[in-house]
Amino acid sequence: MPYLYRAAGPQKHPVPKDARITHSSGQSFEQLRQECVQKGVLFEDADFPANSSSLFYSERPQIPFVWKRPGEIVKNPEFILGGATRTDICQGELGDCWLLAAIASLTLNDNALARVVPQDQSFGRGYAGIFHFQFWQHSEWLDVVIDDRLPTFRDRLIFLHSADHSEFWSALLEKAYAKLNGSYEALKGGSTIEAMEDFTGGVAETFATKEAPENFYEILEKALKRGSLVGCSIDIRNAAESEARTPFGLIKGHAYSVTGIDQVNIRGQKMELIRVRNPWGQAEWNGSWSDSSSEWCSVGPAEQKRLCHTALDDGEFWMAFRDFKAHFDKVEICNLTPDALEENALHKWEVTVHQGSWVRGSTAGGCRNFLDTFWTNPQIKLSLTEKDEGQDDCTFLVALMQKDRRKLKRFGADMLTIGYAIYQSPGKDEHLNKDFFRYNASQARSKTFINLREVSDRFKLPPGEYILIPSTFEPHQEADFCLRIFSEKKAITQDMDGDVDIDLPEPPKPTPTGQETEEELQFRALFEQVAGEDMEVTAEELEYVLNAVLQKKKDLQFKKLSLISCKNIISLMDTSGNGKLEFGEFTVFWDKLKKWTNLFLQFDTDKSGTMSSYELRSALKAAGFQLSHHLLQLIVLRYADEGLQLGFDDFLNCLVRLENASRVFQALSTKNKDEEFIHLNINEFINLTMNI
Repeated sequence: MPYLYRAAGPQKHPVPKDARITHSSGQSFEQLRQECVQKGVLFEDADFPANSSSLFYSERPQIPFVWKRPGEIVKNPEFILGGATRTDICQGELGDCWLLAAIASLTLNDNALARVVPQDQSFGRGYAGIFHFQFWQHSEWLDVVIDDRLPTFRDRLIFLHSADHSEFWSALLEKAYAKLNGSYEALKGGSTIEAMEDFTGGVAETFATKEAPENFYEILEKALKRGSLVGCSIDIRNAAESEARTPFGLIKGHAYSVTGIDQVNIRGQKMELIRVRNPWGQAEWNGSWSDSSSEWCSVGPAEQKRLCHTALDDGEFWMAFRDFKAHFDKVEICNLTPDALEENALHKWEVTVHQGSWVRGSTAGGCRNFLDTFWTNPQIKLSLTEKDEGQDDCTFLVALMQKDRRKLKRFGADMLTIGYAIYQSPGKDEHLNKDFFRYNASQARSKTFINLREVSDRFKLPPGEYILIPSTFEPHQEADFCLRIFSEKKAITQDMDGDVDIDLPEPPKPTPTGQETEEELQFRALFEQVAGEDMEVTAEELEYVLNAVLQKKKDLQFKKLSLISCKNIISLMDTSGNGKLEFGEFTVFWDKLKKWTNLFLQFDTDKSGTMSSYELRSALKAAGFQLSHHLLQLIVLRYADEGLQLGFDDFLNCLVRLENASRVFQALSTKNKDEEFIHLNINEFINLTMNI
């Protein structure tokens, strides 16, 4: 017997799991509500005030908005009236049909709805003008508190509203989501899948209907049965087509939700049908199986009742599945867990999450087209250890999300074009360098680099170790990201950029007097000439001699070493603590200087006299410093100029401070379970930091 998957009636729901408190007071929803009840006042949310700053950031309201509480709009407001259903979602004056389509889909899944819209609130007993909603953001749930003042005009809600004007859960949910993203205007334009993920913590898969698999009907049937949220839309070729109406009554560039799927028997033949909803609450399909079409005459009253068929212009309509595939271009499914929709068995997927950043100058390397910088992107090692049941490969899904771009719209930030590539690991537990990517092709990659909030794809690869590289398409673009890896079997992941490893050579022992070579004797004569009678070199004397020697090197594009650099050098080399260099200390430094100068020349590949921040990473590694991406970011911020370049003086300062810090740490550290620690009191800490 065919099934129609739709929301059940009101049920008892478990209390939602803990979500992180987000209100600036640090108080929970219940604490804030109790405080208002005790004081006999209605809550006013200072975090999202009832003024134009919460509405728009780039325009002024066309009409005079008046913020009103539901009790000021209608006599007996209700939070939820007769259960939260898809007919409670009617679009207002805001271009957020993508959000409304997701809310309509959410109402079809009771458990998901109860998580987003907690059931512990109403306009009845305990009402204090405060409500809360829960949203998933970058692998955690957030509890968003709002007051119930809503923007109105002539006592009507301006934005999202219910078909029943005394019901307010959907309008308050839209307000909470606007607060999460900074303003109502921030909700203009988007992808249904974005809100679907924020309502569930699920993961998205997108299908082009013209290229959908043969069992697409079964895929959608299974998705709806499992409570997955499903949206659909018609592509536009240009901006002028946006919200243009087709001859069949469908709207281009507009987000719809899929709310049901079923079959009926017509003269012994099975007819596949699908039910779709327009969040406008009106404007429907007018082709076969539309509300008033003749096809319904061949279906008995019992079947019509089972299919909830009505001839109302409420925005919801049935259509033949073949017509659906012909007229709609894209279907987005948000799986509450990424269960393989193509298979019958339910799977419990293993999930790992990596939070990271692309930072200009250190980890924002762009895609493989930019070989010189691509290798500096974050790198995550993925170990696939177990094959799928009865298979030779391992199935996994990778979802890369750029964070907070909607919230940053008010500052001019757009969605970046993002994607990722997967390489076979060469087996080393270290960040892969440029040469690896020069000579090795990727094993898999995202289908495309695209300017969506999230890019996700499903893969099958043999067991083994792989390196996953998330990136923007262009280099030097900054954003935070969340990378989720779902695997059917246990997969082990490791951040290849988090470890710090310092490998410094022991300083050479001084040659005993009388055994010095001719070169060493000449060097001693130079030192005596610079140091004078006290046989010790001050910072000023060191500045003079270094600039005199280095400026004679024709291959070193070089301006001048600063006095502060020379003081830093003495701080590193001065073992006696008198602020001067003795001959032995000077000799050790001179040996270092030669190595560091050669490194600078080696990695200043274009011989410009400066080294890029990306070349710096390789130079530091060659000097014995394998640093975490966070430390590299700090170094770039401190030593690179606006063009992400370092001169020789900057490079020398950087190496001196790194070596000084490393030597001091090694001198003070104690081993503990293969980890090294130092313990400092305040005097030792300040002494240490002043000398590094």
